[in-house]
Amino acid sequence: MLLPAKAEVARQLRRYRAWERVMLASPQDREVRSTFEDSGYTLCVLMGKRCAREAVDAAERYLRTSLVTYLRDQGGRAQLSGTVRRAPPSDRSSARQ
Repeated sequence: MLLPAKAEVARQLRRYRAWERVMLASPQDREVRSTFEDSGYTLCVLMGKRCAREAVDAAERYLRTSLVTYLRDQGGRAQLSGTVRRAPPSDRSSARQ
């Protein structure tokens, strides 16, 4: 699993929060709303989440924890120390002949 640099996550999270404040102050402004949604989408891509709220939560968690803790909390999708396969799996069809 590749993770973005913490500095980039922090920068995008600040950008999202700034546009969130502007959007809440001017909810009728379509350009502001569009830019706010774009910043949310960027966080989604960075953090590998499907919605902006999940991406914001993941970014905040990522920034306040260590890499090992973050990966463990993500359900173990990435393993830092796992078993290493030294040989390809055997071909069962050729073993039957």
